[in-house]
This record gives sequence, C-alpha cells and structure tokens, in this order.
Amino acid sequence: MTSDDFDRRVRVRVYEIAMDRGTPPAAAELAAAIGCERAEVLASFGRLAEAHVLVLQRDNGEILMAPPFSAVPTPFVVETPRYATYGNCIWDALGIAAMLRTDARIVTSCGDCGTAAEVVVDGDEVRGEGLIHFAIPARDWWNDIVFT
Repeated sequence: MTSDDFDRRVRVRVYEIAMDRGTPPAAAELAAAIGCERAEVLASFGRLAEAHVLVLQRDNGEILMAPPFSAVPTPFVVETPRYATYGNCIWDALGIAAMLRTDARIVTSCGDCGTAAEVVVDGDEVRGEGLIHFAIPARDWWNDIVFT
C-alpha cells in the first residue's frame, strides 16, 4: 500500500468516526481500528496536515481539527439530534450541520462583546440574530488556521 493509499484510508476513517460521534479519534484509537501502529497513523496525520486536511496539536501530533470538527472544546457548540459537538468557528459549526445533513442549534457568543448568540439550522433555513464576520479573507485562513 502506498502512503497516498494509506493516507486516504486514514482520512476516510477519521471522518467516519468524527461524523459518527462528533469528535475525531486519537492516533492510538485509529491505529487499533485500522490495524496498524500508532506511529504510522501519526506520520499520516502529519502528511494530511501538510495537505491542509487536518490541523494537529503542536505538542503531540494528535488531531486538533478535522474541519469542520474540533477535537477540543471551542466557543461554537453544535447541538444536533444525535449529539453535541464543537465547531472550530461559526463557518465550521454551520459546516457540521451541512456535512451531517441535519438540523442543528449552534450556541456561541459575539466575538466582539461576548453577548450570547444562537444560530438555528432548520432544513434549508438558517436563523439567528447578528451577523457572521470573517476578519481574514478565506484565501489567507491557512496562514494560521488555528487563530483565524
């Protein structure tokens, strides 16, 4: 199996798990699931991060983000009929509902003043008060995706 084939297998399984439970797997869990060594999975994570598929935690190489899913709590709680999970930003929070093809309630706060905010995805309709602001053009997001 080539590294491209292995990375594709890892990528598919990461997203199957994330979509099933709302959070990406740890490397050891994924290694056990696909029958390989943790080091092989971590190497694949690294290649997938270089390709802008995943974002890794700086200290251990584990997944921080499998966009639109976050592996850690964020200010963007996405409540679906199956589970509650975290989006990395409002765009990703909306992306979770779209990816899962489900209704959702996104609980967050205003990035400027901290006031509680809620966005509801109901079928093809998105409702909420306020506006979504992207301070950095999308073409520049990957320059520092964690802080974008």
